[in-house]
Amino acid sequence: MPAAAEASQLKRGEAGRAGSDVRSDLHVSVEERPGGGVEIELRSRVALYYGDNIRQQVRDVLRALGVEHAFVKMVDEGALPFVIAARVEAAVRRAGLGNQKSALPEALPLPAASTRDRLRRSRLYLPGNEPKYFVNAGLHGPDAVILDLEDSVHHSEKDAARLLVRNALRAVDFGKAERMVRINQLPLGMADLEEIVPQSPDLILIPKVETVAQVMEVSDAITRIAKRSGVTRPIWLMPILESALGIENAFAIATASDRIAGITIGLEDYTADLGVVKTPQGNESLFARLRAVNAAHAAHVQAIDSVYGDVADSEGLQRWGEAARAMGFEGMGCIHPMQIEIIHRAFAPSQNELDKALKIVAAFEDAQARGLGVVSLGSKMIDAPVVNRAVKLVERAKQMGLTAAAVSTTPGGQP
Repeated sequence: MPAAAEASQLKRGEAGRAGSDVRSDLHVSVEERPGGGVEIELRSRVALYYGDNIRQQVRDVLRALGVEHAFVKMVDEGALPFVIAARVEAAVRRAGLGNQKSALPEALPLPAASTRDRLRRSRLYLPGNEPKYFVNAGLHGPDAVILDLEDSVHHSEKDAARLLVRNALRAVDFGKAERMVRINQLPLGMADLEEIVPQSPDLILIPKVETVAQVMEVSDAITRIAKRSGVTRPIWLMPILESALGIENAFAIATASDRIAGITIGLEDYTADLGVVKTPQGNESLFARLRAVNAAHAAHVQAIDSVYGDVADSEGLQRWGEAARAMGFEGMGCIHPMQIEIIHRAFAPSQNELDKALKIVAAFEDAQARGLGVVSLGSKMIDAPVVNRAVKLVERAKQMGLTAAAVSTTPGGQP
């Protein structure tokens, strides 16, 4: 075969981004060669210090993918090793090389397994194809991070983002934050699960859920992939209701699988489905939010509110969060770290609420210690539902780290 014809049949793929506005990422192109091993052209501000390490990592990744001969061109903007590995693998796959093999970075020890009813006041969305947001996300103190593969990722980058999120789950320490992943709408989301589930995420968000069948399809896939991969930790589900039909089926969806830890609502898509404008007051979505709360509580799972989209309006966020808590929501999403502290304040009980709950719990413990079946506080009888609500509030306050709640109560009724 003439050399020109042979060269025209060589495969080439590229992935990632570079440029003056890019950080913690890189652009890499991988071009097949008929022979001659691997040649790497690297441009990086840190090449003098880390160039040899970067080149060696690229060779290791290519070897793991079964690529023996290639020309690799890289423009590095400060990418960490887990990002380099994901971008090289994406470029190799796009070139049609590697036979769908994987090159996984070394895995950090997994954090403690997540519980179904853990604290989920704030869930910080992180665009799944933007590694610059990953490394420091846990430092902001959210209850959870959401590595997003859906709306924040352009359709042409879904494959690359999937590998990046997979590697982040292995290599990034998100601190105490629960590690959530929002997959794509089915059927594309099934490809996400194949890469994500073996890395033991804590929770999978399922977008645009309207039927029980959609939940069961994801739940069954998780069970199948987890068994094949040897994953034994719980992986919870949180369906997102984003349409009129989804809201109408809220209770059926909330009870569709034992994996469900909560349900949440997506108001941008919901209001679009209704053909109405989404407003800061939220009157147009009040019915849907109340329906979601009622369905969640009837199903004994958490009700989680939507995001508040105006990052600059901190007072509006505070009002929205306080109203959401009053409605029965236990948390909400956030799109910027500066929203986290405000959300935590909004979902915290007031000192008066906490003091009253502590007195009720103390009175209950006193009644139990004395063998009494009736709980009284002063001259008032306390019903069982009131006691249960007080116990839950105190327990949640302790999880929030509120100092007043950290003082244990004693049978004498004194905190």
